[in-house]
Amino acid sequence: MESSSSSSGSALGAVDPQLQHFIEVETQKQRFQQLVHQMTELCWEKCMDKPGPKLDSRAEACFVNCVERFIDTSQFILNRLEQTQKSKPVFSESLSD
Repeated sequence: MESSSSSSGSALGAVDPQLQHFIEVETQKQRFQQLVHQMTELCWEKCMDKPGPKLDSRAEACFVNCVERFIDTSQFILNRLEQTQKSKPVFSESLSD
């Protein structure tokens, strides 16, 4: 027992790489699900006048266009944020100066 508590005590500072990877993957899944939900809600409100047993061609075209614009916009925002992060100094580096 004592050896297990001392080994867990020394491991408190270390993060299990498998656990960290699992958390990253699950976080990405959650973000993706949130994006799908936002896109579905936005496009449904924009394109669906009256629900029926079948989509008419106007509603179908609207959905396709809406989804494509949503994806384009999301990608543009992600790229812009990535560029912004690359151009700014890292916070910890600025503290050490």
